[in-house]
Amino acid sequence: MAESPSATLDPALVSQVLKDVDDSRDQIVEMTRMLVRMPTESPKSDTTAAVRLVKDELGGRSGIEITIHTAREPIRNLVAKVRATTPGKRLILNGHLDTYPAGDHDTWTDGPFSGSVRRGRLYGRGASDMKGGVACLIHAFRTLAAMRDMWAGEVCLTLAGDEETMGVLGSQFLLDTSGDARGDAMLNADVSSPTVPRIGEKGMIWIDVFAKGKPAHGAHVHNGENAIDALRIAMSALSGLSSLEVTPPGEVARAIERARPVSEPIGGDGEAEVLKSLTVNFGRIAGGRSANLVPDRAEANADIRLPMGVTVDEVESEISRLLDPLPGIRFEIVRRYEPTWTPPQEPIVTATVGACRRVLGSVPSVNMRVGASDARLYRAAGIPSVVCGLTPHNLGGPDEYVEIEELGDVAKIHLLSALNFLAVRH
Repeated sequence: MAESPSATLDPALVSQVLKDVDDSRDQIVEMTRMLVRMPTESPKSDTTAAVRLVKDELGGRSGIEITIHTAREPIRNLVAKVRATTPGKRLILNGHLDTYPAGDHDTWTDGPFSGSVRRGRLYGRGASDMKGGVACLIHAFRTLAAMRDMWAGEVCLTLAGDEETMGVLGSQFLLDTSGDARGDAMLNADVSSPTVPRIGEKGMIWIDVFAKGKPAHGAHVHNGENAIDALRIAMSALSGLSSLEVTPPGEVARAIERARPVSEPIGGDGEAEVLKSLTVNFGRIAGGRSANLVPDRAEANADIRLPMGVTVDEVESEISRLLDPLPGIRFEIVRRYEPTWTPPQEPIVTATVGACRRVLGSVPSVNMRVGASDARLYRAAGIPSVVCGLTPHNLGGPDEYVEIEELGDVAKIHLLSALNFLAVRH
């Protein structure tokens, strides 16, 4: 991997900003707690109060300009920008304010919106995904605004109100309508781990499959055509997509393998193979009304994930080849996007890797990301992007939490990554 540009920074400056983060840790923890205490469950994604909190925190500070963008209430997106005293590159700091649903509140020890702190951990829905990461970004942005003569260019903080439902009304809306949301590179604080910055993501196809049959009494199956049986055949055919041979580009395959020893303990055994493979998951099936009736309709919804090395068009062509000949079957593609990848030699990647190395004292392993993030939207817009956030604990379940010590580390990494990327060149 190319050498990080961190060597161009004054070591005394680096030491000072890292100390400043240590001195500000309580503020970062408190911002995380305040955000967690504001429910922003998706769908609905009412981010009105969270956006107001961030605006109040940043508003009135010298050089910071803030705008609020809304495609549909109550989903609000915040854009804040600040310019250095010297022209240079433009960096986007991106995060999202919405969260998974909290689920059954009784399954949480202290309630999903408590923001409670126990034994070095901060608990609550969104603590790791990703209100802790947002708090780290806010601190980095606020600090950069206070030292505009120490870096070059412009920094823009984009906080989206819609990410968990694929970002159409969040980061995609900002990219489509606000020039401020675009830049030379993007650093995203979604869940990952500071030991494994994520520089690529699998693509996705969501497909609805419908089967039509002929109704009859369950004792007279010879007079009917079972839609569920037809659907089972179609589902079996689609499941065969997982055996489609895909060869990821060499650079991607090498990154996945190098990261395996560090990444799999975080992402789970088998993550490396999943990152290189096409996967099919049926998340919902429905059909029939009674055990003694031959069903005339049935349907299934599937999530298909695409590794680097295959395109949406190629997989959709294979889907058509498999399903078109089946009697009584039709399908609809309801959502799609391509796999994306930012080469590890891109300046934003080397800047982030250098920051992780400086803060953690070891070289991180860049890797693909199994799940989606808004980084895919920025890469699709031609903007090199890296995801570096907190390690997820109990993600999507009760008692989601983040390690408070890691909050400090990630805040340092975000700030140092930005300074690396925006360093004044001599």
